[in-house]
Order: sequence, then structure tokens, then C-alpha cells
Amino acid sequence: MTNPAERLVDLLDLEQIEVNIFRGRSPQESLQRVFGGQVAGQALVAAGRTTDGERPVHSLHAYFLRPGRPGVPIVYQVERVRDGRSFTTRRVTAVQQGRTIFNLTASFHKPEEGPFEHQLPSRDVPDPESLPTVTEEIRKHLGALPEQLERMARRQPFDIRYVDRLRWNPDEVKGAEPRSAVWMRAVGPLGDDPLVHTCALTYASDMTLLDAVRIPVEPLWGARNFDMASLDHAMWFHRPFRADEWFLYDQESPIATGGRGLARGRIYDLEGRLLVSVVQEGLFRTL
Repeated sequence: MTNPAERLVDLLDLEQIEVNIFRGRSPQESLQRVFGGQVAGQALVAAGRTTDGERPVHSLHAYFLRPGRPGVPIVYQVERVRDGRSFTTRRVTAVQQGRTIFNLTASFHKPEEGPFEHQLPSRDVPDPESLPTVTEEIRKHLGALPEQLERMARRQPFDIRYVDRLRWNPDEVKGAEPRSAVWMRAVGPLGDDPLVHTCALTYASDMTLLDAVRIPVEPLWGARNFDMASLDHAMWFHRPFRADEWFLYDQESPIATGGRGLARGRIYDLEGRLLVSVVQEGLFRTL
């Protein structure tokens, strides 16, 4: 049996069925909709497969238009918008059962030296190896994982460790700031293809970002009072990285109003170098 990291690499390995047209698997899950990070990661693979492979992606902007159905393949249609001297642009439409569920625009940039460089520093946090995994925290609090969570934990392709302690009841939530930080890395090697690492991190970027919106409202684990769905997603890739090495995902929500919550995140490596910036808006409705 392959491990979850190998399954993630396999999930991102699309089948090319025609020029500029790819098909991706959508595993049969117990979830109501296909995980948004999966669709974003696969769409970016499709875009990258139509480039010369020498220009890393530097940004993507995407909209989640309809919920995808688990177990049903997704077809990715790529439009070659531009092939310039320094930049390449691709537009991807994800179609499932004849309906557009997602679209993405990605831009690729030929590496070059800039006239200056700066970044905001990462905050001082404990080392990832000193922190418990999410599974360990839940087991410590609940004694055992519920069956559904146990199945999800076995399939989880990323090791996630929360920097700040998890809150388990409404009293602990009171007064909490809309901020969250996690250490993450793939649970196994992802190979050496830079596009795979970029698309794997794109997958991971949708896993915890909206947590920052929920933190002042309800515990992250346990029964939910709100249904939530990603509306759009944007990423800027600043430096090369490996998604199977530790990265810090520092997340915050500057505002939640009108049934929508905005979250933004900065991703750093162990040395504190800023790798990726992320912004997402989510829809929140009372169950």
C-alpha cells in the first residue's frame, strides 16, 4: 500500500487526453464536496504541463464556482494565453459532468536577479519537532479519534502541528484573536520535480487557512455550527522550496462580515525565509 505522500503525487499526476486537455482523479470520499486544494493543485499541474518547464509559477488566482463531486473525474482545459520573453500565462477551466466547477489563471516567470530584496520576518515560534501532531492533540483530549477522523488521519498527506494550543470549548474561544499558525510538511518524499512541490503546497494551502476566521467563534475540532466553503484563492510564490520539508504557515483573518471571511497567510521555511503569500475568502453560513 502506498503512503499518503505517494498517493498525493499520484493524485497530481494527470492523464493527458488531448492537446491542452487533462483528466484528474477525484477520490471517493465521505466529504460532501471535493477538497478545494485538490482541484487547485491539479489545475496548476495542468497549467504547468503546457509550459517549457523552465519558468516556475510565480502567482495564481482562482475561483471556486461549484462544489465538485467526490469520485467523479475532473477534466482540466488549458488556454495558452501568453508566451512572452519573461512571462507565460495560462488559464485553466475545471469541468465535471459538463459543468464548470473551478477556474484558475497562473503566471510563470523566467528566474532573474532583482535590484533589491526585503521581506517581513517570521514570528518566533517553537520548532515543529517539539510540538504534537494534530492527531496526538485530539487523542490526548478525546482519548481516541472518532472513526471518521481516524480514517482521515490515515490518508492525510501532510503532518500538521499547531503552534498555538487548540481550544476545545466556547469558553476557551472567548477573546481569541483571529490568528493561527501551523507547521506543515508532506509525510513522505515527493520526488524532485519542482512543479510537484509547488502543486503539493497549493493543495496544503487550502487545508487550514480558514481556521483563522473561525478561531474567535468556535473550537476548530468537534461539532461545527457553521458550514464553510472556499470562494476564491490567490497565491504568490517568492522562492523555491520543497513541500516535504517543514514550512510555517502563519495565518490571520483581518475581517469577517456579511457571511464571508477573509484570511491571509505567509509561508516561511525553517530559516525564516518567506516562500509564499496566500489570500483566500470563504463563505460561512449557519448550519
